[in-house]
Parts: sequence; C-alpha cells; structure tokens
Amino acid sequence: MKIRNFGIGVGCLGACLVLAGCASRPATLEESTADVSSELRPSEAGCDAKPTGIATSDYFLDFIVPAGLMPDSKFDGRAAHIEVHRVQPVYAHGKCPSVRTSAAVLIHGRAVPGPSAFDHRHDGGGELSVQENLARAGIDTFAPSLLGYGRSSTFEDGLDDPCNASLRPYPSPLSNSCPYPEGCDLAVPVPPYAYDQQNSQLGTNPLSSGRCAHSTSTRFARMDVWVRDVRQVVDDAILRAQPASGKVTLIGYSAGAPRVGRALYQSAADYNRPWLRRDDIDHVRDSTDRVVFIAPLLIGPNEEPEETDMNPANGPFITFPLAISGRVTTGRWDMSAARHLVCTGHYVSGSAEEQFEQTLARDALGSQWGGTNPADPTGVSRVPTFSTYGLNANVAPKIDKPTLVLQGLDDSQARPELTCPFYNALPAENKVLVELDCASHTMLVEGCSGTRCEHEDDDIPPAYGTRGDDTWAGPSRTIQAALVEWINDGKFHHERSGRFLVDTSGVVSASAGVCALRQ
Repeated sequence: MKIRNFGIGVGCLGACLVLAGCASRPATLEESTADVSSELRPSEAGCDAKPTGIATSDYFLDFIVPAGLMPDSKFDGRAAHIEVHRVQPVYAHGKCPSVRTSAAVLIHGRAVPGPSAFDHRHDGGGELSVQENLARAGIDTFAPSLLGYGRSSTFEDGLDDPCNASLRPYPSPLSNSCPYPEGCDLAVPVPPYAYDQQNSQLGTNPLSSGRCAHSTSTRFARMDVWVRDVRQVVDDAILRAQPASGKVTLIGYSAGAPRVGRALYQSAADYNRPWLRRDDIDHVRDSTDRVVFIAPLLIGPNEEPEETDMNPANGPFITFPLAISGRVTTGRWDMSAARHLVCTGHYVSGSAEEQFEQTLARDALGSQWGGTNPADPTGVSRVPTFSTYGLNANVAPKIDKPTLVLQGLDDSQARPELTCPFYNALPAENKVLVELDCASHTMLVEGCSGTRCEHEDDDIPPAYGTRGDDTWAGPSRTIQAALVEWINDGKFHHERSGRFLVDTSGVVSASAGVCALRQ
C-alpha cells in the first residue's frame, strides 16, 4: 500500500530552540511532504513491535544569524533557515509500549547536502539510503542541510551571487598585488576550491559578460557556524522524536565529523564568544548519548586561525565564499584503478550521477548555472567555503561520549593513518574502530559484486550486512548494520569496545591492535 500525505512543516517548534532569535516565515515558503510506504506485518496485541513502513518529510528551522558568527559581518542579524530531512518509522497499528524509541542526527560533509548524502535514492529505491534503512529498523533520523547547502539559506548577496565564485590567483603566494581589475583570490587549491571558477564553471551561464568583483571577499563560514546548526537540529529532533533516553546519536560523515566534534568540544576561550556560550556547548553534550564518525576528515588545527593569517599551512585561508562542482561523470568514485579491479562492484552503477542529480534537485539556482550552451545550462553544485579546525588527536580526549569510528582503507581523503591516533586518544571505554577493506571515501553508497560477495558455502563466515540471501551488499550495508547496532545497543558485532577489520568479503574479525594501512 502506498499513501502520500501532505503535512505542515514547523519552523519554530514550541519555544525558540536556537542560539539567537527565532523568526517566523510565511507559510508559502514552507515545503513539507510525507511519503509513507507500508508492508503490513502481523500486529502484537493490537500494536506493532516492528515498523510497518517509513515516512519522509522536509521542513525548515528558522533563526537569526548571531552577531560575529559568520566571517562576513554583513550577515549579522539576518533571518535564515536550515532545511531538515526526516525519515521515520511508521507503525500502522501503533507502536507497542515495549518498543524503545531511538533517534539520530546525521551531519553531512563538504560537498553534498544531508538528504543526498544520507537518503540516497538508487534506481528510485532505498537500498543505498542510510536514513531509510535506519528507519526500517525503528530509528527516527534527521539529516539537515547545513547553512549554505541545499535549500537552506544561501543569501542573495552570498552564495547566490555568481560573482562570489573564485577569480584568478595572485601572481605569487602571499602577495597583495593583483593585476586584474575584478580582483584576485587566495586559497589552498583543494577540490572544489579551484581558482577562476567564474570563468571555468560559470563563464557561459550565468557570467557570459565576464568575470566580476566579489560582493563578499572572505570565506562563507567557520566551523562554529555549523555548531550552531547542530545545536538547533538536535533540540528539534528530541522534541519531535521523543527518544526514550531523551538524547540522540550524533553522526558526522567526512567534513561532518569535525562539525560534530567541534559541537562536542570547545576550548575555554570559545565560551566567551557572543555566538557560542558554555551552556550551549554543554547542552549539546547533554543531549547526545553516542557519537559516530564516518570517514572523518581529521585536518586543521585545534582552533580557527586568525583571519589575517594567510599561511596555507594554517588554513586554508580563503578569499571567496562560493565553490563550484560540475556535473559528475565518474565511474569508480575516488578508488584507484588497480583497487577498482580488486574491489568488484564497489561502485554501484549510476550512483555518482544519481547523487549529483539529487543534489541539483534541491538547488533551483545552481541547476540553471554551468555548461557551454547559453540555452542549456548543465547545472552545478554550489558549496560554501569555510575554515577547517577542531577535530584531531589533540582534541579527541575532550570527546568523552561512547564513539564508533568507521574508516575505509581505500579512502584517499580521510586518511587511515590519521584515524588510529585519533581513536587511541578518545577517552571513553565504550569505543570501537572499524576499518573496512574495499571502501573509499564514498563508502556510504558503495556495494559489492562477484564471488567475493557470496557466502552460501558453510565454510565461508557470514558477512556483516547482507541482502538477506547470504550475499554481502558491500560497505554501504555494513555501515547501515553497524549504525543500527550502535544506536540501539552501543555495540559493534556484539562488542562494546575494540578494533575490527571488515575484509573484502564483508567478514568481521578483530584487528591486531594497530590500524591497518593500505600500501
């Protein structure tokens, strides 16, 4: 049975649960949908012990930008909103009283907004969706698109201004002399922070008249911008889901890991900042029962460098707010050609293109940019620039929550050799490190095919995360299974602590006590 309902999204739920103010928005700007699909199961004494389906909804949370929060002060006091994508379990006959309610907040990374990252739709289905599979296990999930991403606020004179994409670089590093009338830029050239994207990505649509000067000449955000977002979403999720513990599991993927880590750890100096108070940070800690870091980007210093520090070693220092990613055409994500041949089926056909299209579907403006034909824009993904800091082995001792770390051994972005000292420094006794072979940085949506994935033979141990037919479904399914077990029980493979290796066939074994490295 397929049912479609239309509900009303909530901007301010009850009291204003934000660090600054709470502003209402016209109802016409609310976008809320509910998509309920059910497979009825036998009820228990008139109630359901397991979900009969899932419901998906999108809504907005409103707030006022606190003074000093963003690098460009012109955004101080602006009304803004963040979009939240919720996927929740449905119980057709009501949930049995004995069933425990759990909730999770999932924080996305650098380039892909929450719904595209965590509710990936493959061939229209939810096989690769973290949120759908958690909801089918009875877990209520909330995936925001943080400020500057997706349908969250991007600001007309911020990321909506194509002139805020990058210009040509200064002729020499640390130089203040620019020969071009529209200006020059400085940044560490790490994708998607490439130079001169006004010309290379937007030169036809929408900048056919040529390069132009920035309306904002600094990065869009600092890590603390999204700490504020995390606080607001956590509060909202607890009110909506009503988890039995009164707390959520906080999950950070890729660059979402330092966003989560920063929300759980602050230095004493930060407590005096006008947009971030000690009780705000303590509140995030008090509202979180467990933590998960997936492919964590452990880069940058403990604290944000000074805004005048132009040394790339302390940065990156970025003089423009908008980065652009063009249409995706990859066929193996970021795995090397040699490993791609070994890790058969790790790339699920069409998944990269699907993720780009799903990201584009939430960006009406970006979908009209890019390409070389003025009458046929190809669409681009718009990404805010930001300074990265706040998560490494030095700050790990301050993150005292039970922590699960999931690391792909073929990850060229979140490097395994940095994960081991970070994990070692975590103080909680209840902590687990899981290293996954044949898993790259995009392991949330990676699969498996061929004989390495088949476990019909009794001599082959079962994989951790199968399709139900004794076939390993790849890193994506292992991650989904690990999250369900961790959120519900604080365990991985029935253990509360330890290091584990998931091999190329999905079989779990205890590691030798050191982080495995892919040579």
